[in-house]
Amino acid sequence: MSIRRVALLTAGGFAPCLSAAVGDLIERYTEVAPDVEIIAYQYGYHGLLTGNYVVIDEEGRKNAGVLRQYGGSPIGNSRVKLTNAKNLVERGLVKEGVDPLAFAAERLREDGVDVLHTIGGDDTNTTAADLAAYLRDHDYDLTVVGLPKTIDNDIVPIRQSLGAWTAAEQGAGFALNVIGEHRSNPRMLIVHECMGRNCGYLTAETARRYHELLKDRQWAPSLGLTKERWDVHAVFVPEAKLDIAAEAERLKAIMDEQGNVNIFLSEGAGVPEIIAEMEAKGEEVQRDPFGHVKLDTINPGQWFARQFADKIGAEKVMVQKSGYYSRAAAANEEDLALIKQMCDLAVDCALRGEPGVIGQDEENGDQLGAIAFERIAGGKPFDITQQWFVDLMAELGQNLEPAAATDGEA
Repeated sequence: MSIRRVALLTAGGFAPCLSAAVGDLIERYTEVAPDVEIIAYQYGYHGLLTGNYVVIDEEGRKNAGVLRQYGGSPIGNSRVKLTNAKNLVERGLVKEGVDPLAFAAERLREDGVDVLHTIGGDDTNTTAADLAAYLRDHDYDLTVVGLPKTIDNDIVPIRQSLGAWTAAEQGAGFALNVIGEHRSNPRMLIVHECMGRNCGYLTAETARRYHELLKDRQWAPSLGLTKERWDVHAVFVPEAKLDIAAEAERLKAIMDEQGNVNIFLSEGAGVPEIIAEMEAKGEEVQRDPFGHVKLDTINPGQWFARQFADKIGAEKVMVQKSGYYSRAAAANEEDLALIKQMCDLAVDCALRGEPGVIGQDEENGDQLGAIAFERIAGGKPFDITQQWFVDLMAELGQNLEPAAATDGEA
């Protein structure tokens, strides 16, 4: 396959991998196929629809490695769903009656793109596959090779998505300062809310890293500095049954003994209960272009705080969210190694015309390869029966049972 022009695109929410992945892709092409032109669509599918892209020049190729030092995305993201024509018309991205998918596909043809690298979640990557399928049906050959980006680590069947390790590490560091507030008032309740709409992985991994971080610290009990006061006292994730009464009884005992309670909460935990409560009051539940409930409008952390505050006798409540702090961080060493490995393979696959999403295939012995787009899906739940999580819950004295199966949001 002869490749003349490659396009890069990052989409969806940020994760601590986007900048490094863009840099690594540029470096790999410069190393193995320096004559291939590289362009980058600005702000994801928004830039594709508007024809907004930049050409990576010689200076950009030379400085690509600098991107590994930064978080965010140097080429910009947006939340654009190409199958939501109504929303795109309202935003002025396409005209009434235009099929956005066909419009975007034709833009790729006009721009002479032979390979499209998408760095995003399941929707980002499967949408790119739909674009390629449309173009093939119209006699244009486009190879799409995606990279899995999400701090939720919830892409089927990929073992580890890029950026999730870093987000958990950053969340643990964030929690260390926030939980330092536990002696700012008697009987303090602190809720640390992590991102994770349908998957509790990030919350669980953040709690694990924070709990482990405390094991390496020195303590001075006679001076009031104890590991018990700083530790995690509860972890709530969407995949576990929510028993507020039982947990309130357990946490009240901790409050009575330690003088504070620290909760790590996934933003998706308890959402069905919150929605039911809002709708019962006749309140509108706002949703984004993807149909997702706008979690910032229902504020799960505050809802949980209200449920527990009186029951455990909290005199002061603090709710803090680490999501935006974590997701725009620069990738850590763990993620940088995985990003490099995946980007090298992504370029190799592109050069031989092999499409798919690069990832460790859980259904094939975690082998790293290009996974067919039709096998990619979102909403992979966090398995609360994993031994490391079971062990963590045992150390924290919390007993979690799997929640009843529900249909996740698209």
